Amino acid sequence: MSSLRGAFNERCTFAQKHETIQSHHQIPDVIVVGEALADVVISREGTFEHPGGSPANVAYGLGRLGISTTLLTSLGDDERADGIEAHLRSADVELLPGSRGTGRTASAIATLAADGSARYDFDISWELPPVTPGFLPKILHTGSIATFLSPGAASVKALVERAHRECLVTYDPNIRPAILRSQAVAKNIFEDFVTFVDVVKLSDQDAWWLYPGRQLEDIAAHILDLGAEMAVITRGSEGSLLSTADAQVTIPSVKSVVADTIGAGDAYMAALIYGLLTRPTDGLAPALVERIGRTASKAAAITVRRPGVNPPTLAELHADIEEQ
Repeated sequence: MSSLRGAFNERCTFAQKHETIQSHHQIPDVIVVGEALADVVISREGTFEHPGGSPANVAYGLGRLGISTTLLTSLGDDERADGIEAHLRSADVELLPGSRGTGRTASAIATLAADGSARYDFDISWELPPVTPGFLPKILHTGSIATFLSPGAASVKALVERAHRECLVTYDPNIRPAILRSQAVAKNIFEDFVTFVDVVKLSDQDAWWLYPGRQLEDIAAHILDLGAEMAVITRGSEGSLLSTADAQVTIPSVKSVVADTIGAGDAYMAALIYGLLTRPTDGLAPALVERIGRTASKAAAITVRRPGVNPPTLAELHADIEEQ
């Protein structure tokens, strides 16, 4: 059964080791699996620290959009972990049991350029206890460092392999060359992972790093050939490209004065998942793909207008915004 055509009714429970994970009051619509860390941002205005990590940002963005969301991650036992957990809870995002451990919480140093773009350096070790799907949410999302860095990447892949036939799976590789062994190894990991994924979203920089010299349209088509049902490539101020077997839709960006780009791709991903969850029909008709893309583009535009990871609320996403 295609995940995009009716798997939303399939539910059971996630079990970790031999215990069922049921700390939340209801089964969430989305489970996000991946790293949460402290972002240390260095800019001309000074040095600031805030919760980050692409999967955690997506979970936070979904919570801000009113989607019931939980996060399976690996945090330490320190003040940074406390801050990250409080940040997520402020958007009604709950950590799944096993997400808090011992030791220090990972961090990323983001150095901002004059145009608001960021260069990252990481202090992270990624481990995730083995998990067995017992309940499946409507959507399972993962990506970024969590799918590339050993030993935790193997646990994430095993989880997705078990879940993908019953649950819609979305994936954002969010390439970070600073922590990857090589382009060739990362490409193999990415392509193997995509065979278990329904929707892949990546930036143009991610796409060109994985497939240097190729056109974005060709890269999207290749991702579909690998097994995905939709491939999304964001292009910053040039908009985004959404491809399915039936259509290739180009969405313009919403013009914005950029405070910084931190979290913009994650806000786009959260709004993309929101669009998939709230679509009125199964499947991916071209008009529906365009609507989902425009909503995600708007979420990114709202985010870049303000510093740090500050994705839109549901009210902001539905309000009219002016181009800047």
